[in-house]
Amino acid sequence: MEYFCSPSVNSGTTSTTTAPPAWAVIEQLFDHVPDTVFFVKDRAGRYLATNQTLVERCGLRTKAELLGQAVTAVFPRELAERFAAQDEAVLRSGRAIIDRLELHWYPRRRTGWCLTTKLPLRDGRGEVVGLVGISRDLREPGDARSLPAAVAPVLEYLETHYAEPVSPRSLAQRAGLSPVRFARLIKRLFRLSPVQLIAQTRLAAASRLLRETGQQVADIAVACGFYDHSAFTRAFKSATGQTPTQFRGGRRSAKNGSPQPPAFGPEPSCSG
Repeated sequence: MEYFCSPSVNSGTTSTTTAPPAWAVIEQLFDHVPDTVFFVKDRAGRYLATNQTLVERCGLRTKAELLGQAVTAVFPRELAERFAAQDEAVLRSGRAIIDRLELHWYPRRRTGWCLTTKLPLRDGRGEVVGLVGISRDLREPGDARSLPAAVAPVLEYLETHYAEPVSPRSLAQRAGLSPVRFARLIKRLFRLSPVQLIAQTRLAAASRLLRETGQQVADIAVACGFYDHSAFTRAFKSATGQTPTQFRGGRRSAKNGSPQPPAFGPEPSCSG
């Protein structure tokens, strides 16, 4: 793995609230990519640089309001805890997070999927002094705009047969394509691998069942193609930051009128 190097990022216990000049051009570039969140953080997890997309999705107006803040100051608790845990893992281990598939839930039962990547920043001595990341919104598989003729029926099949032992190879066969060509096509259309596409479909179905039915978690796991309860729980928590039981409890609390974390923007926001 190659890492971004930035000797100007402060590695001490104090931190400036602006990024080194080298990040200015990159930040400006990402200001023109509205479906992608961009950020740079110091060793303490505070924002040094961000694009306007993240600012707006946090419900803020200017970058100055976000710079120098930690995720706990700008995101609802459940999201902040997940983002902070990701940051700490990268900063502590020096290992990157690459294209992690994540599902986010927001007021009025809206969902948003994204792929998150976080890379450690190292100084001239190789010490981790911060991180840089992006989080990209994903096109929904159910969005049929401009889908190749070979792909549309495969997606329709997946939407109704996700409980079965579906595999990237079996989907490629249904599309009449080689596994390699099918994977490239899915990646181009959705920025997902076929494995991630299958996981997204199953987790989205599971979240709907958790929200709208009283089925047992184990039964939902089987109904959504997870033949191991613990595997379902791990996958669900990785994507949402909550176990299935916690997720269902949060939805019930919201339905009963219990206080919930405030919304932080008009659109789904991915990792920050």
